[in-house]
Amino acid sequence: MARGNSVQSLLHGDPLTENDIDFEALTGRLGYAFTRRELAVEALTHRGALDRRPDLKAAFPYGNERLEFLGDRVLSLAMADLLLRRFPGEAEGQLARRHAALVSTRTLDEIVHANGLNDHLIAYRGAPPATPALLADMMEALLGAIFVDAGFAAAAAAVERLWEERLGSHNPAPRPPKMQLQEWAQARGLALPVYRQVGREGFEHEPMFLVEVRVGTVPPVQGRGRTKRDAESEAARLLIEGLGQS
Repeated sequence: MARGNSVQSLLHGDPLTENDIDFEALTGRLGYAFTRRELAVEALTHRGALDRRPDLKAAFPYGNERLEFLGDRVLSLAMADLLLRRFPGEAEGQLARRHAALVSTRTLDEIVHANGLNDHLIAYRGAPPATPALLADMMEALLGAIFVDAGFAAAAAAVERLWEERLGSHNPAPRPPKMQLQEWAQARGLALPVYRQVGREGFEHEPMFLVEVRVGTVPPVQGRGRTKRDAESEAARLLIEGLGQS
């Protein structure tokens, strides 16, 4: 990563190398320049890196979790407001489906990669590749950091800018994968899909659920998610995709 300005003073004297974060590149990709750069550092710091990075642990003992908590709410409100303005003729159910899809882990991960923000996550040397859930958390933390730095209007403007291509009126309101799978089963006279949790991975504070879905004689498929509901939705989506290819 290219060199950026030193942020040693922001971390109360604890050393953070200039290679950790390139503020110029981050500003260009995010479309926002932080006034308080320590907020950007906090938003980009995954908690899993703290035990191997005492410099960051001293400054941000919870990593980016607090900003992610805030950013999740900021994104939800900003997206709801955007959808009400963009689609004045749609009913609540259609808006709710759009909202769920646009704030999902999958969409957040896509936006992070589409804008090259995945390169900015602060982890430890030799860390495994970041998961979609981890990058989604980072994106929410960045939105939370913008909110703290400049207020809701600035954070909402970042959401509109980053999500613009996915907000077009030509994109129909998506139907939830579980609904699609249920309709597929009913159309064929099959029993409703059955979902079962088969595993739980990750840290206690950052679990990843593994859920299996079965329907008829179709081979079962497993999906992962930060919540059981997300994992069920991902399993249904993967099964639907498999049915389309069979």
